[in-house]
Amino acid sequence: MFISLLVLVIGASLSLTASAVSSMQNSLSSSTVANIGKIDLVVVTKSTATMALMRDGKILRRYRIALGDRPSGHKLTEGDQRTPEGRYILDYKKSDSAYYRAIHISYPNEEDKLRASALGIQPGGQIMIHGQNPKSDLSAEQAQQYNWTDGCIAITNPQMDELWRAIDTGTPIEILP
Repeated sequence: MFISLLVLVIGASLSLTASAVSSMQNSLSSSTVANIGKIDLVVVTKSTATMALMRDGKILRRYRIALGDRPSGHKLTEGDQRTPEGRYILDYKKSDSAYYRAIHISYPNEEDKLRASALGIQPGGQIMIHGQNPKSDLSAEQAQQYNWTDGCIAITNPQMDELWRAIDTGTPIEILP
């Protein structure tokens, strides 16, 4: 009888331990993908290849980004491989993008259009924050080490999912040199 009771106690203890470990693993995995809620500003710093997601002046997330082949300087004309600099609006989301998902940046603004007109050039457009290139042989982490876009801002697909949930149409973006 003592041995039966001992087996029952040990079995119950092992069951509780397995349950506790499983519960702890579930809470850890859910906390690593915790919803950050809505943000009120995106700040891109081209010189450090970073994007910060902010709310109330505090950085909630920071991502490594990839830009165009010529990341220095403000975008002037279509096809120059540059990302614009300045304050814009994230004005719509595109779920059927060729690069996973995309969020459009309101480039060119009025100042950009006036500058291009004065120079007799086309300012270009369709500048987006987007996910990974599905045709690339590189892993997401490898791709983020290179500037491979045509002037857009690239992040990994999981980061894109997080950004997608965190912004509302009309969220401002500041793109710094």
